[in-house]
Amino acid sequence: MNWDFLKDRRRVLYLAGLGGVGVLLAGVLAVVGYVIAISSDLPSVEALKNYEPPVTTRVYAGDGTLLGEYARERRIFVPITFVPKLVTEAFTSAEDKNFYNHPGIDPSGIMRAAVKDVFYLIEGRRLEGASTITQQVAKNFLLNSEVKFSRKVREAILAVRIDATYPKDKILELYLNEIFLGENSYGVAAAALNYFGKSLDELTIAEAAYLAALPKAPSNYSARTRYKAALERRNWVIGQMADNGYITDEQARDAIATPLVTQARPLGIQAEDADYFVEEIRRILYQKYGEHALYDGGLQVRSTLDTRLQNIAVNALRAGLVRYDHRHGWRGATNTVDINGDWKAVLAAAGNQSGIETWRIAAVLGFGSDKSVKIGLANGARASIPFSELAWAKKALKDGYTGASPVSPQEVVKPGDVVYVEPVDGKGHYGLRQIPKVNGAIVAIDPHTGRVLALSGGFSFASSQFDRAMQAKRQPGSAFKPFVFAAALDNGYTPSSLVEDGPFSAPQGPGLPMWTPKNFEKSFLGPITLRRTLVLSRNLATIRLASQVGMPVIVPYPVKMGVYDHLDPFLSNAIGAAETTLVRLTLGYAEFVNGGRKLSASLVDRIQDRQGKTIYRHDGRDCSSCNQPNWHNQPEPLLEDPREQILDPRTAYQVVSMMQGVVQYGTGASIAVIKKPLAGKTGTSNDAKDTWFVGFSPDLVCGVFVGYDEPVSLGHHEQGATVAAPVFRDFMKDALVDALPTPFRVPAGISFVRVNRITGQPTGEGDPMGIDEAFKPGTEPGVAQGPIDDTITDRSGPGSDVGEGTGGLY
Repeated sequence: MNWDFLKDRRRVLYLAGLGGVGVLLAGVLAVVGYVIAISSDLPSVEALKNYEPPVTTRVYAGDGTLLGEYARERRIFVPITFVPKLVTEAFTSAEDKNFYNHPGIDPSGIMRAAVKDVFYLIEGRRLEGASTITQQVAKNFLLNSEVKFSRKVREAILAVRIDATYPKDKILELYLNEIFLGENSYGVAAAALNYFGKSLDELTIAEAAYLAALPKAPSNYSARTRYKAALERRNWVIGQMADNGYITDEQARDAIATPLVTQARPLGIQAEDADYFVEEIRRILYQKYGEHALYDGGLQVRSTLDTRLQNIAVNALRAGLVRYDHRHGWRGATNTVDINGDWKAVLAAAGNQSGIETWRIAAVLGFGSDKSVKIGLANGARASIPFSELAWAKKALKDGYTGASPVSPQEVVKPGDVVYVEPVDGKGHYGLRQIPKVNGAIVAIDPHTGRVLALSGGFSFASSQFDRAMQAKRQPGSAFKPFVFAAALDNGYTPSSLVEDGPFSAPQGPGLPMWTPKNFEKSFLGPITLRRTLVLSRNLATIRLASQVGMPVIVPYPVKMGVYDHLDPFLSNAIGAAETTLVRLTLGYAEFVNGGRKLSASLVDRIQDRQGKTIYRHDGRDCSSCNQPNWHNQPEPLLEDPREQILDPRTAYQVVSMMQGVVQYGTGASIAVIKKPLAGKTGTSNDAKDTWFVGFSPDLVCGVFVGYDEPVSLGHHEQGATVAAPVFRDFMKDALVDALPTPFRVPAGISFVRVNRITGQPTGEGDPMGIDEAFKPGTEPGVAQGPIDDTITDRSGPGSDVGEGTGGLY
């Protein structure tokens, strides 16, 4: 035997072994060096401690109804303790079944994925990862989504560190609140709401499984666009939940048999018909806190909106605008379509631009033997418009006039016309509709707090987003007059004082003609009381009163009551020539009925930050004794009234009492049908370009404005009494339906005397014209008073729009 050969062979093996160990050691050192190098600049996992993701800002009504949402990433953060077990089981089954057992990475999962990737590589398919939930947290929070080997290594290192640093539930909380699930839904809570309109604790097995199916590729499993793939993926997740023992086989079969039905929930305004209100709150939040807080800050806003009153207000305004629009005739079809072509597609593409949910867009297809109009709807359904529903559709002419009533449907529409219709019964009958060209606004305010309870800035937000309640500045006309009378009552006048209702002229300045306003009636009543002047809204008597009192004396009243920031002391402003907004004017009226206390209008009661801390509260009163832990027969805490007294409460009541007369037997008499204590004032600007009614009960103030956006006359016979007052009436009728007939509150220092409401002179109980008039002590009829100066103390001012004509009529 050749022992030398054996020795050489042993030496070779020994050297080879040493070489292999060296190579292995070098490989290990290389891997270690690579890991050290690649992890040298890894972000710290400590950053996850202060996780504050972008969260949706939400606006609620006073009763908790969700009104609107604002977000770049639609997310509702939910602590893991409030996430139902069903949801966590669904997601761990779909994404990481060993989540609670591995150290951040799952070796068995990696091996399974590696085997699959061999075949995927051969087939040219995208490789499958083996990322655990913890690795996905590392990628989503601390890295990026680039498909590189180095990123996967960094991800794995971070996952191990995260798992060693945080409890499993904390990691799952981060994942479930951060993950993108499609449809602008970030996190499981937002996805549950957006896809199913539910909170997490309301989800079924099938619904939780569908959400858990989405992280892999939300767009690939959309129930709307890829229903089959979405259903298969959801059912696979249900099967995984059963395999893991989270649900029974029977529950799995039932869940799989459940149809997959999702919804598309738009971002922004959520409540119907609260669009103008919510948009105004969005502006407020943007101005107050900035863009980041609005769209990422998760603010929780409790608004002042009363959903019942809002619904009443919107319906009353729309009904009033449609009523006016019908009086002034049919303007014709919105468009035409070839009824021999695909008219259904044309209608579907045009869509409903009215903003009214119950309206439909339709094509005229022909006529029936009973004079009905045959129509087709965008969904292909056929229906008809009875001729009785066309009776209002007189042809619209110039200057608000209309033609004769139609005697046949062919006078109104022709085949191919595209029109709006609305169901009038359940038998396939529709009424003809048109979007009014005229527009308006309505606002309701709590007169004790300034809280805006209802607001609509137009016929519909879809047809026009311009807010006529907050943004439109228009001439209030005679709705301004109560401020003139308040100044007079503070300066020696009483409701029974006489003022001349007769011709009046005043110089406007060098080179300008005399200003000669007129009464709408083109007649004069001679000496009349202040009450009758306001009740009948007599222009000339009001102007003469303003001249006697002096506009410099009058101007501070509407300014301190918030109607204007500045007002020029021109006589034309006494009958409402200066523009203001509906909200500001309505707030001024609220300060009459609340006894002369200063208010500020508010659409927001409270704002909380994402942690629930209150950062704004409209009610600024302090009550340190309100949160006593126990009751020991101590008296209730009394809060101080911080509202500034800006008007003598006796004067405020006198104006309220006189405005009651407007409703009872004056220009607002149509409102008296409500049979509850109400007061208010009509307003019509020159040539009836602006019409108003602002009024109130003891605890609710409502203002209405109607006019064209580009000011033109509403018509020769239109005025605040015919256009705006009926809207106020309809609102108050429903708003106060369950309210007791509470009388207006009388302040201390008021003396009542029975007088004739025409003459203002004392009278007996048997006088049918007798009323209990409110006087301040010492000003009752028969008490000597100082003389009244009847000289002109002011001018109308150049450039005024209120000249000859109606000039602030009613």
